[in-house]
Amino acid sequence: MPRIPALTVWPLEGIPEITAGTDLVEVIAQAAGSDLADGDILVVTSKIVSKAEDRFVVADDREDAITGETVRVVASRTSPTGHTTRIVENRLGMVSAAAGVDASNTPEGTVLLLPVDPDASARSIAAGLRERLGVEVGVIVSDTLGRAWREGQTDQAIGAGGIHVFEDLRGGTDAEGRPLIVTLPCVADELAGATDLVKGKSARLPVAVVRGRADLVGALDLPGARSIVRPLERDMFRLGADEAYADGFAAGAASARPSA
Repeated sequence: MPRIPALTVWPLEGIPEITAGTDLVEVIAQAAGSDLADGDILVVTSKIVSKAEDRFVVADDREDAITGETVRVVASRTSPTGHTTRIVENRLGMVSAAAGVDASNTPEGTVLLLPVDPDASARSIAAGLRERLGVEVGVIVSDTLGRAWREGQTDQAIGAGGIHVFEDLRGGTDAEGRPLIVTLPCVADELAGATDLVKGKSARLPVAVVRGRADLVGALDLPGARSIVRPLERDMFRLGADEAYADGFAAGAASARPSA
């Protein structure tokens, strides 16, 4: 039986406050020093990517910014306290709460949008680190997202450069020799979640390194995290339950009306 490699995850210390125009390659390279090796995977929190790319928007009302980033409303619920949560599809194709608009740790009167193209951002950082440090690394840009059917949030990959986001086990066999038909682990999400355990949410450690999965690191033009998003035609849960019921009820009522 092949030996399963150990997985090591640690945060990079010494990352300063990121502002618009910050060279993330330079900052990460300085923090990493000579510690990075071929096959390492860096997971970079999307917030610092957005800050470096000047994705700040002046918005006294976060809701207006959310509306501006929304392509399609999946579900909307108002709590007894009057707070409304919107689950929407944003311009990146991601379905999440608030379209990824972040109002925490931003200057007063501003909100922070997600990177314009997280995959391009990840590839740019990976390419820069490979050239500067002479090591073949992969990069994941992560964001905190909820999960359907489960409480709580985890970090997931929204951008990827130089790394296989899936580990395709289809066509292989399980431990009992049975064929694997649909097994397609999203390793990019798994790695993003693992690094969240060491980055934390308030420790100001926005970058972490994963060592032990060099097999996942590859060419910079590998499919990015956008390939993780399930196409709408294969999404069995395109709407929230109440919204789907309302649409169905309206369609039924319309078909029951007598024709003119």
